[in-house]
Amino acid sequence: LVSEALLPYAQRGVRCHYLANIDGSEFHELSANLRAETTLFIVSSKSFNTLETLKNAMAARTWYLAQGGSEAELYRHFIAVSSNKAAAVAFGIREENIFPMWDWVGGRYSLWSAIGLPIALAIGTANFKELLSGAYTMDQHFQTAPFDKNMPVLLALLGVWYGNFWGAQSHAILPYDHYLRNITKHLQQLDMESNGKSVLQDGTPVKTNTGPVIWGGVGCNGQHAYHQLLHQGTQLIPADFIVPVVSFNPVADHHQWLYANCLSQSQALMLGKTREEAEAELRGKGLNEADIEKLAPHKVIPGNRPSNTLVVERVSPRRLGALVAMYEHKVFVQSVIWGINAFDQWGVELGKELGEGVYQRLIGNLECSAEDGSTQGLINHFRSRHRG
Repeated sequence: LVSEALLPYAQRGVRCHYLANIDGSEFHELSANLRAETTLFIVSSKSFNTLETLKNAMAARTWYLAQGGSEAELYRHFIAVSSNKAAAVAFGIREENIFPMWDWVGGRYSLWSAIGLPIALAIGTANFKELLSGAYTMDQHFQTAPFDKNMPVLLALLGVWYGNFWGAQSHAILPYDHYLRNITKHLQQLDMESNGKSVLQDGTPVKTNTGPVIWGGVGCNGQHAYHQLLHQGTQLIPADFIVPVVSFNPVADHHQWLYANCLSQSQALMLGKTREEAEAELRGKGLNEADIEKLAPHKVIPGNRPSNTLVVERVSPRRLGALVAMYEHKVFVQSVIWGINAFDQWGVELGKELGEGVYQRLIGNLECSAEDGSTQGLINHFRSRHRG
């Protein structure tokens, strides 16, 4: 998110790539664009035992050596960010090449820590400090502003209002900026991993709905896809529009049209179109009364659909830092209102635990059946296709 959002601030000669997926196809496509002698691999893992990260690190090591790199020069191409220094050293990374991080920082809250090293390399230390400064400014606003003027608190209360009192089950994030195209994915993890909980802090079941489904994408593209459901669907879906006033890359009057599209979509959600307006519109086009009666109901748009419009002058390090921090505090406020813990993720851990057993059965090291017939059937199918 941050490296893409701040691409206009990128350092010359530095290209930053990310690899989190364990899918070999992604590694293949990415490594095809790299040169071993000019590539630095940053292995970022708090615990240094995350399966996907370690598997990709091993693949990177193998790739580097296959490209002509040497064991003696490995230390110049591999560094780590981790709270588990011993594990990183055991992996083969020199102790002086390990950037420590706090063990209490969850991944979704970690870009401000040493995990943000790739950002600092991509945009430079001065810009990285601006990013932190913007976040700090939002931190101070959150801590000191009265609730009726406190942006994270207001956004959180709006979310609780629409979710718990009006039945909204999802929330759309609609950035009208190409560089912010990944903010929806970031907020999916931030919100859904934090507040996807069903027990209170004391372990008793919650009595209300908690975190909503976060989804969305680049605004103008969405207008030709899911905006239709926002306007005329049966579900109430609040939306956040995010738009800059100034474009980094003005082309003719494109940005004026982009900004106009953002405002007109939020306006349409709010105002809608009444039956009378639809009928008058059709009469103005010369349709007869029978056709008007048939077509008008389809053109009625309920309106009164909630949205927030977040306007930034342009996406700078400082403003992006404030924007991301604002959403972090919003998620925290909602967790407090619901009485849940925003800082654990035991559901994620269960999948990891079960994955080890499935893997051992796939490769034949564990002959006992899986815990359920469905999973065992899928394991058997995989093994039947990989025999020999």
